[in-house]
Amino acid sequence: MKALLLSIKPEYVEKILQGSKKYEYRKRLAKEDVSVIYIYCTAPFMKIVASVQVIDRLSASPYELWEKTKSSSGISKEKYKKYFHGCERAYAYKLGEVEIFKSQKNLSDFGLSKAPQSFVYIEI
Repeated sequence: MKALLLSIKPEYVEKILQGSKKYEYRKRLAKEDVSVIYIYCTAPFMKIVASVQVIDRLSASPYELWEKTKSSSGISKEKYKKYFHGCERAYAYKLGEVEIFKSQKNLSDFGLSKAPQSFVYIEI
């Protein structure tokens, strides 16, 4: 079974772990359907800190997606609009139960030598 490893900025990782960010926005989704996302917290932490269940995959115009998800977005409307500026479609993973790792993991634990720009599939 495959999962995704996503690179996410620390400010958003914190909100996912706290439960206030229930959607992870992307300009494109992975082609393969996955049920788990591993969260790689980018610099300065550079560790895999948790996994989260994927409840759903959403696709809509940026405006429609914001209206559906804004109450649990974990991001300001301004940053959301800037991220999707010029995009006809916006995408999001709807996040479920989070498992915070007691001991954070290195990329090498998953056979990776560098962090993905966006995401990478991993075998679980």
